[in-house]
Amino acid sequence: MTPPRTRPAPAPAPVEAEVTLRQAERLADDIRVHAGAFDEQARALADTARLADVESVVLVGDGDSDHAARAVEMAYRSLAGVDCRPVSALPFVHYWRPAAGSAARVLTVAVSASGRTPPVVRAAERARADGTTVVALTGDATSPLARAAHGTLHLALPDQEPSPGIRTYQASLLGALLLATALGTARGHLTGADADLLRGELRALAGPVEATVGEAVARTRPLAGRIADAPVLTVLGSGPSHGTALYAAAKVIETSGVLAVGQDLEEWCHVERFAGPRDLPVLVVAPPGRSLPDALRVARRATELGRRVIAVAARDDLGGFDTSEVLPVHGRAREEFSPLLHGLFAAPLACHLARTLNRTPFAAGRP
Repeated sequence: MTPPRTRPAPAPAPVEAEVTLRQAERLADDIRVHAGAFDEQARALADTARLADVESVVLVGDGDSDHAARAVEMAYRSLAGVDCRPVSALPFVHYWRPAAGSAARVLTVAVSASGRTPPVVRAAERARADGTTVVALTGDATSPLARAAHGTLHLALPDQEPSPGIRTYQASLLGALLLATALGTARGHLTGADADLLRGELRALAGPVEATVGEAVARTRPLAGRIADAPVLTVLGSGPSHGTALYAAAKVIETSGVLAVGQDLEEWCHVERFAGPRDLPVLVVAPPGRSLPDALRVARRATELGRRVIAVAARDDLGGFDTSEVLPVHGRAREEFSPLLHGLFAAPLACHLARTLNRTPFAAGRP
C-alpha cells in the first residue's frame, strides 16, 4: 500500500522591507507605554530572586539577544556594581561553568524575544542545574525559556508582525537596563534616589528616539543609494557600541541581503582596514563616553584610507568628524543607555538598501 503523501509546509509569506520603518516608528511609543510595566517587574524580581547576594552576572543570548547582551554589559558593571560577561548561548552550554562555590552568587540572565531559541533554553536549563539564579527576558511568559527560569521579565509588545527584530531588540535593551538598575538597588550599590534618576532618564529618551528615527529615515534614503553598490559595509563601535555595531550589521544583512560586519574600533584597525576596495563604507558609532576619542581617531584614519565614512554621533559631537556623511543622534544619553539611541539608524538604512536593490527581508537565506 502506497503511504499517503505529506504536503510540504507552506513557505512563509515574504516580509516587505517597509516593515522595518513601521517598527522603528513605534519605538518611542514603546518606551512611553511599556517602560513603567517593565520596571515594576524588574523591581519585583529584585525582591524575590535572591538578587541582593549576586556578585556576578552572565548575559546569555543568540543573534539580536546576544547583541543586546553585549550592549548592556557596561550597565551591569557600573550601575549594578557586579562583574558581568556576555556569552553566546552555545559556548555557554558547552564551556561555561560557575567557579567552585560561587553558583549561589551568580545571576544568569537569558534573553530571547520568542522564548523558544533552543540554545538559549538549553543555556537556562544548564545554568539552573549548575545552581545559579536564572532570570528570563522574553516576550512570551509561557515559553520554554520562562519555564526554565526562576523568574521572568515579560517584555510583552502588542501588535507584533513578522520582521527583523527592531521593537523586540529595544525591549530587550530596556528590560535589561531596568533589571541592572533594580539589581544595583537590591545590592545597595545605588540609592533609591539614584535608581529613580536612572529610570527617569530612560523614560525621557522617548522624545530623542522619535526625533532620531525621523531624521534617520530622511537621511538614510539618499545614503543607501550611494553605498548600495558596495560588496560589504562595516559598522564600528566599542564598549556598549560594539553591541550596537553587531546589531546594525545584522539588520542590514537580514533586511537587504548586503553583507555587513560589526567590529570593534581598534580591531578594525588591525584587520579590516586592509580589505579592499578602498572606498568601502564604514559606519562609526560614536556616542558620548569613554571611546569617543577613539571613534574620532578611527574615523580620521578610515577617511585617510579612502573609505566612505559615515559618523553616527550626537549632534554636539559631529563637528569633530571630518566625514562626508553623518547620521545625527538627537539628545544625549549616558554611555550605558546610548544603545537605545545610537542604533536607531539601522532599521531605516536597512530598509532603504533593500528598496534600492529591490530585495525583501530574509530572501537570501530561503531555499
